[in-house]
Formats: sequence, structure tokens, C-alpha cells
Amino acid sequence: MPKPHGFTYEVRHDTVVITHQGRAAGTLRGGRADKFLAEVASGDSQLVMARWTGSYKFGNERTARDHPRNRR
Repeated sequence: MPKPHGFTYEVRHDTVVITHQGRAAGTLRGGRADKFLAEVASGDSQLVMARWTGSYKFGNERTARDHPRNRR
């Protein structure tokens, strides 16, 4: 599974806006924004942003798509 990429974030006053490839992926305010900024500073920023936006793939989506139950 490839590492997440294409995420950026912008701090606006007490709000953090996370974008993925130019599109808004999430907005965090107040305490959640503070927790996010602390976590980004201490770890892999791309992975952190992917987790916080819910755009984090677990690797099983491709195999699930090919399962006979999911074919149409």
C-alpha cells in the first residue's frame, strides 16, 4: 500500500483547513485543531492528515471490490 500523499493544511485563526489535492477534505476548530497541530508536529504529517480526514485506506478495499458478492 502506498503512503498517503497530496495533503496540505492551512491555519486560519482558530481553524485548520485540510485539503487533499486541492479539494477541502476537513475543517477542524478549537481543541480538535490544537490536537491536530500537535500530532502533525510530532509525526508523519501526510499520514496524520489522512487519518484525521477519514481518507485512510486499510489496503483491503481492492480485494473486497473483487469479491463475487460485490460484483455487478
